Amino acid sequence: MGDKPHTLLVVESPAKAKTIERYLGSGYTVAASMGHLIDLPKSRVAVDVDNGFEPEYITVRGKAKILKELQTKANKTGNVLLASDNDREGEAISYHIRNAMLKKNPNLRIGRIVFNEITPDAIRKAVENPMEIDNTKVNAQKARRVLDRLVGYNLSPLLWKKVKNGLSAGRVQSVALRLICEREKEVESFIPEEYWSLDVELKKGKVAFTASIVKYGEEKPSIPDAAASARIIQELTGKSFTVQSVKESEKNLRPRPPFTTSTLQQTAANRLGFTSKKTMQIAQQLYEGVNIGQNRIGLITYMRTDSTRISNQAIDEVRDFLGKEFPKELPSAPNFYAVGKGAQDAHEAIRPTYVTYTPQAVKEYLSKDQLRLYSIIWERFVSSQMTQAVTRTVSVDIAVGAAVFRANATSTVVPGYQKVLKLLKSKEEEVTRKLPQMKEGDSLEFERFLPEQHFTTGPARYTDASIVKTLEELGIGRPSTYAPIISVLLDRYYVVRKNKQLQPTTLGRIISEILIDSFPDIVEVNFTADMEKRLDEVEENKEEWHSMIREFYGPFKHKVDHVMDTLESIKGVLDEKTDFTCEKCGKPMVKKLGRYGFFLACSGFPECMNTKSIPLADCPRPGCGGQIVARRKQGGRGKEFYGCTNYPNCDFITHFKPSSSKCPECGWFLVEKSDKKRGSYKACINPDCSFLHSQEDEEGEDAGD
Repeated sequence: MGDKPHTLLVVESPAKAKTIERYLGSGYTVAASMGHLIDLPKSRVAVDVDNGFEPEYITVRGKAKILKELQTKANKTGNVLLASDNDREGEAISYHIRNAMLKKNPNLRIGRIVFNEITPDAIRKAVENPMEIDNTKVNAQKARRVLDRLVGYNLSPLLWKKVKNGLSAGRVQSVALRLICEREKEVESFIPEEYWSLDVELKKGKVAFTASIVKYGEEKPSIPDAAASARIIQELTGKSFTVQSVKESEKNLRPRPPFTTSTLQQTAANRLGFTSKKTMQIAQQLYEGVNIGQNRIGLITYMRTDSTRISNQAIDEVRDFLGKEFPKELPSAPNFYAVGKGAQDAHEAIRPTYVTYTPQAVKEYLSKDQLRLYSIIWERFVSSQMTQAVTRTVSVDIAVGAAVFRANATSTVVPGYQKVLKLLKSKEEEVTRKLPQMKEGDSLEFERFLPEQHFTTGPARYTDASIVKTLEELGIGRPSTYAPIISVLLDRYYVVRKNKQLQPTTLGRIISEILIDSFPDIVEVNFTADMEKRLDEVEENKEEWHSMIREFYGPFKHKVDHVMDTLESIKGVLDEKTDFTCEKCGKPMVKKLGRYGFFLACSGFPECMNTKSIPLADCPRPGCGGQIVARRKQGGRGKEFYGCTNYPNCDFITHFKPSSSKCPECGWFLVEKSDKKRGSYKACINPDCSFLHSQEDEEGEDAGD
């Protein structure tokens, strides 16, 4: 290579290294650190609480070889550029690598480079403008790491001693767990109430349409049951339907801002059915680079951001694209969006790096999931810089007797930004049915009444999308932590995901209750949000991290010690005696808490290893006397169902989990059902009982066969 100076550039992942290496050519070696090389050890607290809370860092187990290789390569080149992600974690990774390299060779020239997208221009610009490590970012990461370590390593031993070995508790995850547990209590305590809607099918000429009752007498109608619905129908039968009024209104629909981490996770969950973890994994792939023909391109900008801001260059590019492809939908000036309250605004919004790489143009190079995620990012960004859409709604009020029915139809007058939407087109943005031409005084032909039974719906359980939205609104967590918060709760089995909903396990609820009772501050929403703000202030150099930790740790440690001394262990309570007898050896069965919830185990363990499920309800079959327990087919791997312990003498089964509530009308148990139309709802398991049953429910669907 002659006298040409050679540079080692260090990134976090091999995929990113592969992309950047193609851009920089022969004067550079690009290597991957594979994330953190130096961190706190897992086996102990490793924070010196007596000397300024300084952390004790070590080389991460299994990473010594990578660090040594980087040190060797650095010594060969003499020039090093550290290019880990442009956030707190990335800054800390660069900080530790720099220190480790200088320890071996103090004469190295080491610079820090940052970029928001992995494109040739962005990389070249970054390489030409190296900076120093940002110590305020490093301190903010250090403060968060120390804070979380002190909380986790003090609360976990408490849970081992008082609840069960192997448990752990985290600072931010515990607040998310509390929210999920509190929502579950609301779901469980909610009893649906019946109500009815009443539509009518009418005709004008050859065009049939439906209208809904909006007024009966002088009030909005209340139709609590089938009898009330029948009374209204009887009252209106035979009377003429006349158009009372026809109103038209127009509405401007503004395009939505480009994605932040939070809104991307929410939209990918709602539109594509992705978990937060899956969304971030695919976004990472799109950011780090994919092969598009002969080129390797980072297709989107950095995916951890809380800002809707867009660079001037990106605005120029998208306006140029729109001028060619959608000239009528190009506004006279760029659209700007307010940055959310509490946003760091360190990075741009998530957008495609090249707007000319349309989803159609890159379709053949991406996996199905990569294409779907890229498509919504591209659509959201391009539409955000287009003109508003205009819709027109026609609202017709129709009088009959003492009632008024209303029919609405909405159509798009000016498509505006909707022209570019495919995957992201919402119901609000879709054209609804058309109505026939009508004017005041027109008589309409009656076809039939359409009464329909409904039940009020209670609060919905959190999903990945709604918990991320709630955490963001409450100021808990940051773009980089939303997906890990959910993953940790699932991995610890404090929460399970059922029908895309997050439900706390028995274990999760026990832990949440202990933390709320013993450490109300730690799991208090405002306290956690305030800590996030203070960590931001450390990064902004407005607060000194040592004093922030000191202020927190003293009272916290005092409380931990007090709870350790005074909290009664519930280990014994969890292994409670029952009235059940082991059918194998005759000894009493004990209720135990396992990783997957409560179960019954023989008190003769280890001589007798018998275990079985805990009964959830009494068998409703007359004279059976059995109990309903959870079961699985196919050697435990099939779908869970619930059956009678007296099988095969009693063949009662249901695929719906019995709830703790009994039907107030017939005494059978209630189950929780779920469908797309109604979401989660409760119903009586008895097919002959009308309580909480919809007309759509098939009779006898759970009666067992």
